[in-house]
Amino acid sequence: MGFVRPRIFTWHIHGSYLYYLSKGNYDIYIPVKEEKSEGYYGRGETFPFGDNVHEVPVEKINDLDFDCILFQSKKNYLHDQHEILSEEKRQLPKIYLEHDPPWQHPTDARHVVDDPEVLIVHVTHFNSLMWDNNNSPFKVIEHGVTEPQAKYTGELEKGIVVINNLPTRGRLLGLDIFLEVRKHIPLDLVGMGTEDLGLGEVLHPQLPDFISKYRFFFNPIRYTSHGLAVCEALMLGIPVIGMATTEMPMVISNDINGYVHTDIQKLVQKMKELLQSRQMATELGAGGRKTALERFNIQRFANDWEETIKHVIATFRPMLFSN
Repeated sequence: MGFVRPRIFTWHIHGSYLYYLSKGNYDIYIPVKEEKSEGYYGRGETFPFGDNVHEVPVEKINDLDFDCILFQSKKNYLHDQHEILSEEKRQLPKIYLEHDPPWQHPTDARHVVDDPEVLIVHVTHFNSLMWDNNNSPFKVIEHGVTEPQAKYTGELEKGIVVINNLPTRGRLLGLDIFLEVRKHIPLDLVGMGTEDLGLGEVLHPQLPDFISKYRFFFNPIRYTSHGLAVCEALMLGIPVIGMATTEMPMVISNDINGYVHTDIQKLVQKMKELLQSRQMATELGAGGRKTALERFNIQRFANDWEETIKHVIATFRPMLFSN
C-alpha cells in the first residue's frame, strides 16, 4: 500500500503562514463563504498557492473526508467548528496552531484548549514557555520561509519597517518606538493601513524585491510572536535591527547576524553605523541569511509539519460514538 497524502481541514487565518504551510506533502482544505468573512476568504489572489490548497464551500464540507482538523484561532475552536462541522467531523484528530504569545497576562494566561486529545503547536519556544497549556500536549514548530529570488543590495540609505496596521496597533507593535526612531533615522513603513504614516501595502510576492534596496530592516515590535517578516528579511540578507524581547534574543546575536537591544538609543547608534557603511550592512545581513538558511529553511519546516500531522493522525484517532 502506497503513501496516502494526509488531508487537513483548516481556516484561512494568516495568509503568509498558510502559504508556507502549504509547502508540505499533504492537502489542505479551506472553507469559503460568498461574503468572504474572517477565515472564509478562500485562496484569495495574494499568495501563489499550489494545487494542494483546495477551496470548499461551507455547505459541502461534511461531504468530504479529512484526516485532521487544524484550528488557528479561538474563534475556530470555540465557534466555527460547531457551526460548520458535523459531529462526526468534530471527532477527528485535532491540532491547535497557536500563532501568538498570551495577551491577557504574560505568564498566567490559560490557553483556550484544555484537552489531552488536542495537540497545541506553538511557533516559538518563548510562546510555549509563557502560555499555561493546561492538560494539553504541546510542541514547538519554528517558522520556515522560502528563499526569495531578490538579492540584498542596500543602496538606499534608509531603514524599512514592515508592519500591517501599525497606526492603530499602538505600543504593543511599537508605534511610539517607530515614531521616536524616525526623528533620528530615515525610515519608511509599509503594510496594510499605513498610508498615513508610510507607503501603504506592498503585496507579499513583491515584498522581497521592494525591501532589498533598503540598508536595514527595523522591527520595533515590543511583544508579539516572532514575525514571519523578520524571518523573510533574514533570508533575504538584509540586516535586521530590533527589540531584544520575546524570541528575538534567541535568534539574533549582536554584530554577528543582526542587532537587538532594549535601549532605543543603542539601536539608533547601530542604524547610523549601518547607514555609514554599506559593507558593514552587507556582512551583517550575510550573517542573518546564514541563520535563516540553517534555522528557518522551508524544508525543515515542512518536515516538522509532516511528521507532526502523521503523529497526530496515528495517535489521536476518532472516538467511537456511544450511540
